Amino acid sequence: MHMLENGCSIEYIHKNHGIDKGLLGQLWARYQSEGPSGLLKKQNVKADYAFKVNIVRDIEENHLTLVDASLKYNVSTSRINVWQRIVRTQGYDALASIKPRGRPPKNDMGRPRKKKPEEMTELERLRYENECLRAENALLKKVKALVEEREARLREIGRKPSKN
Repeated sequence: MHMLENGCSIEYIHKNHGIDKGLLGQLWARYQSEGPSGLLKKQNVKADYAFKVNIVRDIEENHLTLVDASLKYNVSTSRINVWQRIVRTQGYDALASIKPRGRPPKNDMGRPRKKKPEEMTELERLRYENECLRAENALLKKVKALVEEREARLREIGRKPSKN
């Protein structure tokens, strides 16, 4: 940003430092409008259907550039570009059915949280205890089978199995 302030062109910086021209233009516009704090990472925006439609319509009606819309609504140009492409190909209604990207929130992942015994009903408590006993029984059967297998192997090679 200091180089741009001192009169260097975006083209010069692109050639000598390998920074994308579009990204540099975006950063420069954000720096000019918000100062150095504009270059810091922003909080992610949860864009609902109405917000997306509002941005795309504003761009179409007021002939905003992607950079201007990005600065105005604090949304990345790539996301706005995706929304515009969807509107052009499938219409505004398709914006409502866009699945969120990335990893799902923690509360949606995996199995549900275990209840504490005082939170459970008697039926839930009995089912939980039954499940624990089944697991313990299966574990004991597995251990017994492994011990018997080891003893059989030792008998084959002529050793006596240990007493413990």
